[in-house]
Amino acid sequence: MMSLAIVPPFPYKEVRDKVPIFKKEACKAMAKYRFIPDLQQDELNAIQLQGLRWTIRQAQNSPQYRNILGSVSPEDMRSLDDLRLLPTCDVEDLRRGYPLPLLCVPEHDVVRIHASSGTTGKRKILAYTKNDTETLALQMARCFELAGLGPSDRLQAAVGYGLWTAGAAFQSGSEKLGMLTIPVGPGNLEMHLQLLQDLGATCFGATASMALLLAEEVERLGLLDKIRLKRMICGSETRSEKMRLAIESKLGLHGSYDIAGMTEMYGPGTAIDCDAHEGLHYWADLFIIEILDPTSLEPVPDGEIGEMVVTSLRKEAVPLIRYRTHDLCRKIPRTCSCGLTMPMHDKILGRSDDMLIYRGVNIYPGQFVDVIAHYPELGGEYQVELTRDEHAVDHLTLSVERAKNVQADGDRALAQTIAEDLHKSILARMDVVVVDYATLPRTFSKSKRVIDRRED
Repeated sequence: MMSLAIVPPFPYKEVRDKVPIFKKEACKAMAKYRFIPDLQQDELNAIQLQGLRWTIRQAQNSPQYRNILGSVSPEDMRSLDDLRLLPTCDVEDLRRGYPLPLLCVPEHDVVRIHASSGTTGKRKILAYTKNDTETLALQMARCFELAGLGPSDRLQAAVGYGLWTAGAAFQSGSEKLGMLTIPVGPGNLEMHLQLLQDLGATCFGATASMALLLAEEVERLGLLDKIRLKRMICGSETRSEKMRLAIESKLGLHGSYDIAGMTEMYGPGTAIDCDAHEGLHYWADLFIIEILDPTSLEPVPDGEIGEMVVTSLRKEAVPLIRYRTHDLCRKIPRTCSCGLTMPMHDKILGRSDDMLIYRGVNIYPGQFVDVIAHYPELGGEYQVELTRDEHAVDHLTLSVERAKNVQADGDRALAQTIAEDLHKSILARMDVVVVDYATLPRTFSKSKRVIDRRED
């Protein structure tokens, strides 16, 4: 039986005493928030260093982690710069320890597990202590609060329940904030529409694809004056600016927001954009984000794209130390105009392991979104199809939807212009086809936007 050192819980009270919002000394701009702290950089640095040392001490309870960390001790972390001395870990470390990988507490302290999909092997199972579940609720409550929600609001959740983290996160965060919560789950569009009318939800949580599907159906059925939706929270997939504006317009929203998250870091709610939409604020008192070159694992300059690597600061059951997410992102090296001091990162631009290689060129799906965004004649939906002919030559066809109420007579010229822009920005030639509005597939979950038939 594994012998565990007794590591005191993360010093919540000591941290709270240092945080102005908890001492009720926050600036007036922050006074409306119950769960979001307003931290100056030196305060944040102190919390992060304290959390890093605590996390290393907690991780030493795991034989797996002791093998990864070697002789590193909490005392070796004299400043946040010493984080670079630590090795990285990744999904393979989670798979090797199946079914309860990297566990740092006795099994009787585990109160819940969540898991991600197992499309490339066994499911990644993450264990949670009671404090871990409370932190998951806290980070999600912060997201709702930053989106302008409060106890008088009602949340209708169209996210997955069960092993997935989304349902538990949305529900626990909503309840922590004091909202009435309507946990419907994904799909069941007819039920969602009926409950929106009957129960008057003011906020809807879903994937971007589900949100667009709902918005189009509300518009088609003329239900806008029968519902009370004011805000939309979208997660799980990248959403273009055009898609955001389309959803807001069709539903008459006051705002819609993108959240980030992953099972390894509790679940959704690690970050959210605010009304300024200048980036996603992430809860830097709960974890440290590094942006590293995926090959060298050296830090990239602030503002440049690299792989997001995360270190938890409070996770008890399965702390993560320099965990490689393989998500491509960048930090935004400035303070948001909304006044919140929590730092920001950009939307996830793709994954270092879902890169397309087409005629020797590395392409990330986000590059298509960037080009499409420049054309008001287009909607936000697209689909990429890769094929290979009998001469072993690869071909790529990008299908893009025409915006609603835009005539089709200029499709050929528009497609040619887009193809030329793509060639300039991506350095690869491809075919572009403009299709009618709402003809590309809509789904309740993540849309499949890349279809690779080269091995068919």
